[in-house]
Amino acid sequence: MGVIPLGERPAPSSPPKGWAPFALGFRPFFALAALSGLLLMILWVSFWYTGVAPTRYFATIEWHSHEMLFGFTTAIIAGFLLTAVRNWTGIDTLTGKPLALLALLWLIGRLLPFTPSVPLWLIALTDWLFLPALIVALYPPLIKAENRINRLFLPLLAGMAFANLLYHLQGLGLTSTAQRGVELMLNLVLLLLIFVGGRVLPFFTEKAVKGSTPKFSKRREQWIYFTFIIWTLSELLLPQSWLLLPAAAGVAATQAWRFIDWYHPGIWKKPILWVLFTGLLWLIIGFLLKGLALLDLFPQNLSTHALTAGAIGVFTLGMMARVTLGHTGREIEPNSYMGLAFILINLAVVIRVFLPLTDLLSYQTCIGLAGSLWVVCFLIFVLTYLPILMRPRIDGRPG
Repeated sequence: MGVIPLGERPAPSSPPKGWAPFALGFRPFFALAALSGLLLMILWVSFWYTGVAPTRYFATIEWHSHEMLFGFTTAIIAGFLLTAVRNWTGIDTLTGKPLALLALLWLIGRLLPFTPSVPLWLIALTDWLFLPALIVALYPPLIKAENRINRLFLPLLAGMAFANLLYHLQGLGLTSTAQRGVELMLNLVLLLLIFVGGRVLPFFTEKAVKGSTPKFSKRREQWIYFTFIIWTLSELLLPQSWLLLPAAAGVAATQAWRFIDWYHPGIWKKPILWVLFTGLLWLIIGFLLKGLALLDLFPQNLSTHALTAGAIGVFTLGMMARVTLGHTGREIEPNSYMGLAFILINLAVVIRVFLPLTDLLSYQTCIGLAGSLWVVCFLIFVLTYLPILMRPRIDGRPG
């Protein structure tokens, strides 16, 4: 099973000069993801408070859910896979102009809905094309490589493209499938997170924490994917099924099993490691809350935010920080500002998920406060990592 190298210590006394924004996939897409995570949240909070629809194609809440999943999150997925697949297979992925064109396609998909007089079908088509284009980019190295398990990313991305199609069919007035598309996309992103987390978290822990011995259990992994597939299929095909409750409990339990098997107290001394573990904790909490929501004991939308802002937001912020440092030849130690960002993003999720249940603040204030903390986190990331993403590796190696 492939892992992501942690990077090397910086070697040259004088780092290479110039620019390298398209030297490897993580560079443009992590930059775009960070900027969109910052700007999309600013726009979302402003739209929420003013009640103004963001575009003629999207209503306010629908735009927020679509852009955070099919915009912000797909940029992170693209950056990660275009980088990791090269490491896992030893075969080059997109760089230079082809990578720039793929990034441009993603960007046009974000901007076109705000452009007056553009046909709705063109908005839908441009946004939808990004995931198929990513599949085309990843297909050659994944198919040529010997490790067949990595090929699972291709049907996973195809499922995400199908989920986006379900969304846009409603946007074009042809169906009423947008919510199904959002739910399917969320579950596929979580499945990807579970798969990638299974590769990187025990590896990172063993390398970074002296004396740690994360346990591997084939039975545990089988139960993880079994329960999650039951959950996903039930929510998509049988949304009122009794299977949802035990499936949600099963996902939470199997992820807790992972947490116990991988946990070591030393992780709390490593901010770039504990942020990934807190992302795993939000995955556990999110599915516990999903179970409570099925029993009408917890609001459904708040349980969803434990998974989106919590599991996805926290985990991906940590992964972007770690991958960027490792793949630019730097030591994998974030500065104190990023350590603060890791704390603030977890606080933002607590405020978004749990504070609305109290009488301390109004619901609107909770959204504004959580959104503001999210913006601060990604502003810190942009100020810290954008120069790193744009510059060549400091050890002189390609990538």
